[in-house]
Amino acid sequence: MQSKIFFVKITLTAKLKLNHTREQKAALDAVTLSYRDALNYTSQVAFEMGKSSNQAKIQKEVYATLRERFGLGAQMACSVPRQVGATYKTLWTKVKQAKAARERNPKARRYKGLDNAPRFVSRTLSYQYQRDYSFKKGQQVSISTLAGRLVLPYEGYARHLEYIASGGAEIRAGKLWYDKRKKQYFLLVPMEIELPEPDPMTHKQVVGVDVGMRYFAVASNTSNKALFKSGKATLRKAERFQKARKSLQQKGTRSAVRRLVALSGRERRFIADTNSSLASEILKTYPHAFIGVEELTGVRNRTERRSRKGSSEKTRKANRRRAKWSYAELLGFLAYKAPLHGSMVVKVDAHYTSQTCSRCGHCSKGNRPNSGLMFVCQSCGYHLHSDLMGARNTGLRALLVRQDWASTGCLSCTPDVSDAETKAARLSRYAELRWSPDTSPRL
Repeated sequence: MQSKIFFVKITLTAKLKLNHTREQKAALDAVTLSYRDALNYTSQVAFEMGKSSNQAKIQKEVYATLRERFGLGAQMACSVPRQVGATYKTLWTKVKQAKAARERNPKARRYKGLDNAPRFVSRTLSYQYQRDYSFKKGQQVSISTLAGRLVLPYEGYARHLEYIASGGAEIRAGKLWYDKRKKQYFLLVPMEIELPEPDPMTHKQVVGVDVGMRYFAVASNTSNKALFKSGKATLRKAERFQKARKSLQQKGTRSAVRRLVALSGRERRFIADTNSSLASEILKTYPHAFIGVEELTGVRNRTERRSRKGSSEKTRKANRRRAKWSYAELLGFLAYKAPLHGSMVVKVDAHYTSQTCSRCGHCSKGNRPNSGLMFVCQSCGYHLHSDLMGARNTGLRALLVRQDWASTGCLSCTPDVSDAETKAARLSRYAELRWSPDTSPRL
């Protein structure tokens, strides 16, 4: 008797380059600019309605105006209040999170995102599949504009094109996005594909990943296979973007402004490309792996040094680097790509991973002298690279999650931080983990 195979859905985003003529680009310009103006108008109306996030109430208030004044089609006139309502809902969530953080720590920053009505700058337009856009034969797509439908040829990543042509993916609402630097329109199409549902025995190895500034990522599996990715050269290159931007802003000439426009987004794209390449390198180094990463929500508020008047250049530079690099983006790329490589990513507690000895379990801030790169246990004398120690401890905690999954049949991809007693129980279990069973007190 064959066992039944279950499937899980994951979402991929296809980036399709639209091959448009000058006249077609003018039509796309008109609809994207009108849509952006409609978003800003609706945002102001929602702000005057008490910063409402209720999409139905917002739509009732602005629908007629969006149709008559901005010339939007019926479906786009519904998409605008839906997008604005979702934006206000996200901002309200951040306000509540900031309020809770201030109750715990009075020095925490107040969130100012709802002090004024949010403004939309990007010329990005939401399209509903089979209503605002649809695919045609011959690798063409039909999209709505203010003057009617346009049928445009497109190109993109071969695997994504295959999913679209074969119908092997469930296509969702897309976005028409304008690349100002290249003066080119792209259609971003989310696609859901089905993959076999993983189980605890699917993955051949358990890997822990530690992220930081001196080393963007250090990974290690239970067989001591380690991967180090230094951030020294990359940060130096990112710093040059900042210096060039500062110099051009100080000049303020017309040619400097043109150069700033050309440079806009280059640093952001460089960081995204680095994170994407690093995620792919980790997944290729550890195929079919159960990967543990640290839960780093709010890490900047916990680690950033507050800038004061007369603070040193070193402190300001360190804060600038922390604010610039996106750890969440790296971990997001890792989780996004993992299922395609037969792997899985789970979050584990980040507490004391670089201060706990994996040999004897001794946890102390003094185990890292001067917060340096070398870990020296004050109890047993074991010494190791501190980031590698963090990766090993993260891997051990991921191994514990995998064992719980195998024994209970339930998998928790994110640790529960709402219950203090549950958190304390987890940390107590982590204190019993050892990298080598030879040093375990129980044996």
